[in-house]
Formats: sequence, structure tokens, C-alpha cells
Amino acid sequence: MLALLAPKPVRLELPHATLCGDLCIPHAASGVVIFSHGSGSSRLSPRNQYVARSLQQAGFATLLLDLLTPEEDRAFEARFDINLLTRRLLGAASWLRREQRLHDLRLGFFGASTGAASALNAAAELGSRVSLVISRGGRPDLAQPALARVQAPTRLIVGGQDWPILGANEQALAALTGPKDLCVVPGAGHLFEEPGTLDEVADLAVDWCQQYLR
Repeated sequence: MLALLAPKPVRLELPHATLCGDLCIPHAASGVVIFSHGSGSSRLSPRNQYVARSLQQAGFATLLLDLLTPEEDRAFEARFDINLLTRRLLGAASWLRREQRLHDLRLGFFGASTGAASALNAAAELGSRVSLVISRGGRPDLAQPALARVQAPTRLIVGGQDWPILGANEQALAALTGPKDLCVVPGAGHLFEEPGTLDEVADLAVDWCQQYLR
């Protein structure tokens, strides 16, 4: 395990928006994961930060960012504008490719809740330029038209007690055409607040990155 590094605040200058993010690059990082948060959440999400720290300790760089500006986030409908969130995620991927320390690293997306839809949409657009997608309690049904075009190996992680979301992920698994799996965490609800369940999410995320981001 690597010693934890303090994330570095960054500002992403994208078309029509400047986004705030936290970037962490471990020494000799072998890949970078961009996090796409669920509606109403942000780069400060404690659950995503927990997973990000596990990835950092395993030697992967992480970028947690707010996909909406503070003004946009106050508009409820913007939180569910999957097309807008997808464009912002694509912009973040482009920004990473321009960063000298990161442009050669393999790229992955980690999407939580509705953020999984923008991650899958972005992966479909980028094709082979994305090495993996991980979804935690995701809403892949919101990206249904794009699922067949996702080439990146995709791991869907769902709580065993999150019945509606579990059904949506089972349908998405059937629609995905690349390498894929569905991991059900026993006893977990939608937010993985039950003891030990978020640890299992982190372990599953690290395992997928070790397979496809090395």
C-alpha cells in the first residue's frame, strides 16, 4: 500500500464552464480514474472519497470534480441533465489528456447513481480511449441507448437490498457487449451505509482497476 497523498485542488477550464476538482497522482501511477457523482452530490461525497483513497493506495490517480457550476447545481433539472453531465465528463477527459503527467495513463470512469449514466455515455463516445467503467449503485438505464457501444470493460456494483436498481443493472448487463460483470454486495442498500459494504465496493473497484488499468 502507498502512503496517502493530499489531493491537489485543480480548476478545469472547459467550454462554457469552469469546474473545480481534486486531483491525486500517486508516484508511478498506472492509470487515472475520473469520478462522476450522483445528483445532488459533489467531489466532496464521502463515499466516493473513500473509494478514491483505496484506488490511490493501490497506485491509481483519481480526479473527483463537480460536473456542475454552483449556479447550475441550484437548478434541480440540471442535476438530471445526463447529456450536459456527459459533455462535462468528456471535457474532463480531454483536460486530463492535455496534462503532461497524465496524458499517457490509461483512463477509467467511476460513476455513482445517476453519475453512472454519464460515465457510460462518455465511454461510448470515447471508445477504446477508455479502459474501464465502474458503476456504484448506478442508473445505467438512463444511458440505455449507448450501452451497446460501450467497449470498455464495465463492472456494475449494486447493493443486494437495492431492488429497483438491481433490476435496472441486470437489464444493463444484458445490453452491454464488451467485458462486463455484475457484483451484488449482500445486505447493502443504495448508499452502502451498512457496516463493511463500502469496503467491499472499494475492493471491487481496486480489483477492476488492477485488471484493466495496469
